[in-house]
Order: sequence, then C-alpha cells, then structure tokens
Amino acid sequence: MNNISKIAVIGGTGKAGRYIVKELLSRGYRIKLLLRFPENFQLKDPGIELLKGDARDVEAIRSLSDGCQAIISAVGQPRGEESIFSQATKNIVAAMTTYGIRRYVVLTGLNVNTPFDKKNEKVVMATEWMKTNYPKTTADKQVEYEFLTKSDIDWTLVRLPMIELTDERREVKASLEDCPSDGISAADLAYFVADQLTDAAFVGKAPFIASI
Repeated sequence: MNNISKIAVIGGTGKAGRYIVKELLSRGYRIKLLLRFPENFQLKDPGIELLKGDARDVEAIRSLSDGCQAIISAVGQPRGEESIFSQATKNIVAAMTTYGIRRYVVLTGLNVNTPFDKKNEKVVMATEWMKTNYPKTTADKQVEYEFLTKSDIDWTLVRLPMIELTDERREVKASLEDCPSDGISAADLAYFVADQLTDAAFVGKAPFIASI
C-alpha cells in the first residue's frame, strides 16, 4: 500500500467527499474524480482529473480505475432513485480485479451490522429507525458489506455517525464493536480515510469512527 500515488474517488462533491479530496491533495496524491455533473465541480487543481459518469455504470468505473492504485467511495444516494451502494461496490471490485488494484475504502452508516458488533442502545435504535424509514437503502448497504466480506481485495468499510461539516480537528476513535460518540468532524473523517491508504490495521474490517 506504500506505492499509491493516484486515487480514484467517487462521491467527491458530497459533504464528506469534498473534505476527503482536499485532504488527499494536501498529502500530494493525484486524484481521478467520477462525477455525474463535472461542470458543477468548483475546485480547480492540477492534481485533479475529472471524469463524467455514474457509479452504477461498470464502464465508467473501469475508466475511472485505469491508472489508479486505490479507490475511495463516499458515494451518496441519488434522491428518488434505486439504491446505489451494492451495485457501485460490485462494479468497483470488478474493475479493481481487472487493473490489479488492491485498496478500497468505502463510507457507510451506523446501520450496517457485523458479527463483531456490541452496539449501544442509541445505535441500535438508530439502526432500527433506518430499517423502518429507509428499508431499501439500509438493506442494500448490508448487501454491500456481505459482498465485501466475500471479496479478496483489501477493503475497509468505514461506519459513520452524523458528519459535522467543520475543519476542526479533534481526536478520532475507532471501534469494531460500537460507535464511540454521536458525531465525526468532516476534517477528522477525511484524515482517517487518507490514513487508510497506507495503514493495514483495518483491512477486511468495518470500523466505527467518531470524534471525541
């Protein structure tokens, strides 16, 4: 994982993605961004390459992946459309296999369950609320996790509480069992995600992370 210089990023215009892109640039990585509407992208930097496309399109993902050594997905759910998460990850893993890419870091919510969980009452309630109010996307995120566990890539599924849109850095705590607090600074999230490109501690795992 120490030979990574160019990162493919999906969801780089979202509330988490924007911070991740800036953090990657600050560390000297080159970035290839997949955007449905690249004409709306505001950040101008010679280290960014824009590609128009949709994560559900396997050919767009293949084009995005070509020439990259890692992929980060902060993809959001398009309003009023079918759930995107498991299909995007299946496309990504297929492209990674084609191009020999090993490292994949993907963001998800607290509602994903793993065999190692010991969720506190508040997180259990939040999980049940998501199942009730967003049953299709919640089920699809679980499918995404199950698919990753059966893959042979170096994946990390980062489970997140509420994202606070701030540049403030605090201490980040990670746990494989329970969410450490109710929120994560977007700056903390971006720093943690960027760290995963060279840190194998959470390969094949789904940590909760939060600012404390």
